[in-house]
Amino acid sequence: MEYVNISAYLFVTINDREALRDRLRDQCLALDIKGTILLAPEGINLFLAGTRSAIDAVITQLRQDPRFAALMPKESVSSSQPFRRMLVRLKNEIITMRMPVIQPEQGRAPAVSAVILKRWLDQGHDDQGQPVVLLDTRNEFEVLLGTFSGALDYGIKKFTEFPHAVAQDQAQLSGKTVVTFCTGGIRCEKAAIYMRTLGLHDVYQLEGGILKYFEEVGGDHYQGDCFVFDARTALDPALRPAGAKTCFACRSVVTVEEQQSLYYLPGQHCPHCVTERQN
Repeated sequence: MEYVNISAYLFVTINDREALRDRLRDQCLALDIKGTILLAPEGINLFLAGTRSAIDAVITQLRQDPRFAALMPKESVSSSQPFRRMLVRLKNEIITMRMPVIQPEQGRAPAVSAVILKRWLDQGHDDQGQPVVLLDTRNEFEVLLGTFSGALDYGIKKFTEFPHAVAQDQAQLSGKTVVTFCTGGIRCEKAAIYMRTLGLHDVYQLEGGILKYFEEVGGDHYQGDCFVFDARTALDPALRPAGAKTCFACRSVVTVEEQQSLYYLPGQHCPHCVTERQN
């Protein structure tokens, strides 16, 4: 059986999260869909998998609510269900930044499409001749699996560290066109808005993130794979499972090469576990 995997988010005011949680959970369970939906006062963020007909049905149901009519899911397929259960969680933010002043619903930073970004990277500058800096807003363990060639990242452990890191780096970014990116667009959207509050005006977000880039233009200018938050662990530029695994014990990403180690025993430990114990 083929499963359709979708991810989508939308910044929109939600004042009825408890009732909405129950409704969305019941709809997904009725369609045998699994995954996670996050609901916060600032919006919705979802990662779901099911049959083609089930996914089409749940998106239709979601869009019947005017607040979610603009949802634009990113898709990939898998031969197995990558989620174990269906969860709908209430959160303070759909992506935690702890910067209340950043309210994407009040106005987004400009976005650049995958096609335009590829053209900029092909020619070595933007359409005004200005140098382009790619800024990876993801966490360190995600970046290690793959990122754009020459991209800047701050080695952060969690997204709440990003505002401080980028604020210390304004001089390097000034006078350049900066394109923030992440897996699906949500982190780089908040990041781009925050950077504009610092006075960095030539900042764009990559529309739809890495997954939309893979979908529309493939893997040009990208090295490695893209981490995803489900049982597939990582996708290659063709949006196929890349072979990396997540360790059951320590939750570290275990690459294909690391899976050949004597210290890798699925369900029990991996080379990262052993290193931690030795330290």
